[in-house]
Amino acid sequence: MAPTVLHLRSETKPLEHRSALTPTTAKKLIEAGYVVNVERSPERIFEDEEFEAIGANLVPEGSWEQVPKEHIIVGLKELEEKEFPLKHVHVQFAHCYKQQAGWENVLARFPRGGGTLLDLEFLVDERGRRVAAFGFHAGFAGAALALEVWAWQLTHSEPFPGVKSYPNEDALITNVKKALAVGSEKAGRQPRVIVIGALGRCGSGAVDALRKAGVPKENIVKWDMAETAKGGPFKEITDSDIFVNCIYLTSKIPNFVNLESLQVPDRKLSVVCDVSADTTSPFTPVPIYTVATTFDKPTVPVEGLKSGPALSVISIDHLPSLLPREASEAFSGDLLPHLLTLNDWHNTPVWARAKKLFDEKVATLPASALEK
Repeated sequence: MAPTVLHLRSETKPLEHRSALTPTTAKKLIEAGYVVNVERSPERIFEDEEFEAIGANLVPEGSWEQVPKEHIIVGLKELEEKEFPLKHVHVQFAHCYKQQAGWENVLARFPRGGGTLLDLEFLVDERGRRVAAFGFHAGFAGAALALEVWAWQLTHSEPFPGVKSYPNEDALITNVKKALAVGSEKAGRQPRVIVIGALGRCGSGAVDALRKAGVPKENIVKWDMAETAKGGPFKEITDSDIFVNCIYLTSKIPNFVNLESLQVPDRKLSVVCDVSADTTSPFTPVPIYTVATTFDKPTVPVEGLKSGPALSVISIDHLPSLLPREASEAFSGDLLPHLLTLNDWHNTPVWARAKKLFDEKVATLPASALEK
């Protein structure tokens, strides 16, 4: 039987430097008998030569569209918004299962071409827990940026400038410490930060970044399900300088904060980092903004506030790309045991669950979406 071919596509999302496969995991897949084709990429944190050195085949950027149907296309972020049908099995984050804007157009491309989406966001074990996630590094990067924005607001009138990926965690923390020192001197105190979802992977990353940056333990408010069970909005959020939302939702709950709850005269809150970045999702517990932000423009202001400091929201949906090498290695390492079963994915529980969910979501598509 011919070996299974995995095709790592080049990411098209601007400033996305992460990779679903790394040279480390690609080498192990090749040793297990897979053929690994890697598209050349100008953005990926790993050089093309790193993949070539471990035996992967380098192929042209964007060539996945023309490869045989049997090849499995592996990527991270969503595909470009195009109309042609998709014939392959795609392993990626598609951001279309929670009725995000344009979800019907995204999802309908698969059944129209006979393809399948195995969405990494919904790749779960028998307990419903994701088998691989970027949560820790998303929380880490989000909290780090939030500290920088807080300090920036105290010393500048213009919006926070664009940011770029860091070569490693130490470089990021060094930069954040410098900003925090300037901001704390201006404010005469350290910021108070509330992290909701603090017990999860994302929240753990956020707390880790705050501690490494030098925020005192007593200034970090760690909330999880027990603290939010009473239902928001919560004044504890507006009493904090920074709010880092690390909650992942698939159904609606009372809002943690809304525009009305912000209209209090003693509001201290000036930075929100919505790590989930479900900007257009009806499930968001942070409905105070409608624009996703980017590394080029990391913040968006909250409009219509009558008092208190200016309030900026960070809603970058690929925050782990701020630390692309560490984030990629951690994620790909967690995913590897399941990648090693892709040659028989139909009969492997974790992939079969993802396929079942895909079929259920496709069944909800209107006929008009399938007829394009």
